[in-house]
Amino acid sequence: MKKTLAFVLGGGGSRGALQVGSLYALLESRVQPDLLIGTSIGAVNAAFLALHGFSRESLDSLKQTWQQAALMDLLPSNYVQSTLRAMLGRSSINPAQRIQDFFVGHGFTAELRFSDLQTIRLVIVSSDLTTGQPVLHGDQPDEKVLEALLMSTALPPWNMPVKKQSRYLMDGGVLSNLPIEPALRMGATHIVALDLLDAREVFRETNKFGYFLDRLTYAVQKRQLDLELGLAKAQGVPVMYLDLVGKDAVALWDFHRTEELIERGYEITQLAIAKGQIAI
Repeated sequence: MKKTLAFVLGGGGSRGALQVGSLYALLESRVQPDLLIGTSIGAVNAAFLALHGFSRESLDSLKQTWQQAALMDLLPSNYVQSTLRAMLGRSSINPAQRIQDFFVGHGFTAELRFSDLQTIRLVIVSSDLTTGQPVLHGDQPDEKVLEALLMSTALPPWNMPVKKQSRYLMDGGVLSNLPIEPALRMGATHIVALDLLDAREVFRETNKFGYFLDRLTYAVQKRQLDLELGLAKAQGVPVMYLDLVGKDAVALWDFHRTEELIERGYEITQLAIAKGQIAI
């Protein structure tokens, strides 16, 4: 059977900068993917590389894009107030529109289709709230990349679920935050998985309601991860799993630590390669 190496990029908001550093280290080790598959912010990183190629130049451009995102405050920390003001028409700043404009400004125009991506095969994962199943965008060549990105990153309250016909589609992390099972469905025979799940962000004691919601989300995503890793093992597909976490916990909307996280992702991956944990 033909070997198909998939880079699986998980969701995690601002922590996606860790993946950029990790990708630099993988490139230096001449690990080249046949398939890029991502959820949420991982989908954004994957789509950028599918559009521009997996090279030093494209990673440098991706790094610059992350630096710009930090300056723009794409996911404002006062997201509840900002979203309510936008919904009531009292603010000229709409987080969802800003995110879409950011995508378009970096090459993901409304006309771009998956068939236009000639470098590496790309799959973007979103969640279908009607069927309870992950949706794999990219299997249909005529599907538009921008639409898939907006669905995969539709994370309330910044970006609401997208209604498509009778279905509601939203952030892929709801059903497959580290899309190993979707990669298996797409024929992956080897997987490098770049995970951004960080328990430290959700286990800090607080009396706020959001604390319990964060714990619930973490518990679901951890269960998903264990099941998908188990499925890959059962199918005999090796998964080179990289647990990408910062030195300290970083909130998913805090883009101001981008440089630090890129360096950290590079260090973690370099160490894993030195230990022989990434063997293709």
